[in-house]
Amino acid sequence: MRSTPAETVTTHFDVLIIGAGISGLGAACHLKMRRPGTSFAILEGRDSIGGTWNLFRYPGIRSDSDMPSFGFGFKPWTHRKAIADGHAIMDYLEQTVAERDLAENIHFGCRVLGAEFSSTEGLWTVTAQRSGTGETTEFTARFLFAGTGYYDYESGFTPEFAGVEDFGGTLVHPQHWPEDLDYTGKRVVVIGSGATAVTLIPSMAGEAGHVTMLQRSPSYVFSIPAEDAIANTLNTVLGHERAYRIVRRKNIMLNRGIFKACMRAPKLMRTLLIANVRRQLPRHFDVDTHFTPRYNPWEQRLCMVPNGDLFKAISSGQASVVTDRIERFTETGIRLESGRELAADIVVTATGLNMSALGKITIVVDGRPVHLPDTTVYKAMMLSGVPNFAFAMGYTNISWTLKVDLVCEHFCRLLDHMDSQGHAIVEPVLDDPDMERVPLLDLSSGYIQRGIAAFPQAGTSGPWTAEMSYEADVERLRAGPVEDPALKFTSPRSSVLAGQREGRR
Repeated sequence: MRSTPAETVTTHFDVLIIGAGISGLGAACHLKMRRPGTSFAILEGRDSIGGTWNLFRYPGIRSDSDMPSFGFGFKPWTHRKAIADGHAIMDYLEQTVAERDLAENIHFGCRVLGAEFSSTEGLWTVTAQRSGTGETTEFTARFLFAGTGYYDYESGFTPEFAGVEDFGGTLVHPQHWPEDLDYTGKRVVVIGSGATAVTLIPSMAGEAGHVTMLQRSPSYVFSIPAEDAIANTLNTVLGHERAYRIVRRKNIMLNRGIFKACMRAPKLMRTLLIANVRRQLPRHFDVDTHFTPRYNPWEQRLCMVPNGDLFKAISSGQASVVTDRIERFTETGIRLESGRELAADIVVTATGLNMSALGKITIVVDGRPVHLPDTTVYKAMMLSGVPNFAFAMGYTNISWTLKVDLVCEHFCRLLDHMDSQGHAIVEPVLDDPDMERVPLLDLSSGYIQRGIAAFPQAGTSGPWTAEMSYEADVERLRAGPVEDPALKFTSPRSSVLAGQREGRR
């Protein structure tokens, strides 16, 4: 997916969407379906759609959610694999762009630097820097929608390791995987125990000489079928359109059921999850050391492995697990605190991600810079004190896109309401400054704990909560009313739809 023609000069729109990943594309599709007269553009800093799925290129990259619930609600997932490889997800997104005729709406190579809202005009002015030339371009819009996710695309997280400069092999972070990296027959150490590590290890094990997962502490690893037999049968019998609704509902119920069981009966679920691991590893394997976490299930995200591929790699002897702490790197590998040394030709630091709040965009309202941690999320999709602004941030305990779909639906309903009532500006106003505020995301994962302080916060009552609950959000965002005492609507004369602002075209 390349950029739109250079001769395109339109810079004013009803809605500007930041980011052409799964969230931004979802917002664009919902606008096209629900508000065909609304003008919009997507500003994407990279040269392709896909966001995370285009950024990460490490071996075996795949979804860690089932695709019937991770895909869009309006576009059936038709691939036989429910846990899909990265290239299949990219194909799905490219098909979405083609089917919805979104290519002409996407401005590639436009990295948004800042956005300023004027209450007098009822407009956002967005400054974007063009890749290659470094020139800046200004866009204006009635509404701003951020589909930026929460990953920092510029750099992943790597702890400071003593002696790393002495290492004579190759050091790689999965976020910056070299296309020409040859690990055939090599000794590979993957540092980490999260979703990236458990994906990399079975993918590399077939070609590498040996792969070692080096972890400071274990994570919960849950084996699921790569293909959903029920879904594939229903697709054959009913066709993709009718089957998709059934399979999607089934998977949502199953995933929510597992999560709720972990919250209500953590000891039981811990026992069941670890028993599932024991069943797939050799009898002598030390599961207590290597696959028994210190925390309860879903205090951090569960790591999903399709068809138990990680356990198969370990059982075959192609991969192994070491649970220890790193003392320092050496010329030939890594020395551990236990005194053991792991020889390595390649070390992969699958040590986590850095978080980035709203893509590091500087936001200003009427000349006042917005300090994101001072804001409170409204319905987990808008910010207190920030007019005509919405964002999509998916779930941490179920498929990301389920939340994106609900946010986009509610966003379109909000625009419909404003148009019908003649409103031009809407702003969430926190009417209880003494309300306790809490982190927007509450997982104990290291990357969240390191970065969450830079994000907006959630409240503890009313529309200010940010529960990771799909059914609660269905009630609030899909079925609930748009009008709310916490929303302030105003109608300055100079703020009108882009279709009426021909002078800016």
